[in-house]
Amino acid sequence: MITFFRKGDYSVIAVESDHRFNADECRKLQWLFSESHPLDTESVSGTFVGPRREMITPWRTNAVAITQNMGLTGIRRIAEFF
Repeated sequence: MITFFRKGDYSVIAVESDHRFNADECRKLQWLFSESHPLDTESVSGTFVGPRREMITPWRTNAVAITQNMGLTGIRRIAEFF
């Protein structure tokens, strides 16, 4: 499952997980993503630039490690798109 978070006017963060986030998990992710807000949609339209799905980046690896340290489980990958 992929959950999208809108961060400002020009950034969307995609979080792949094995479950739907509860309210507490969403609150923690919103804090981590600088007061972003979750989008209630399964896809985002428009043209975005970001890493390929297969690409492993230091930012992505660190972001997932941070969520694990925050007590969030089941998050497989995080990617930010502009």
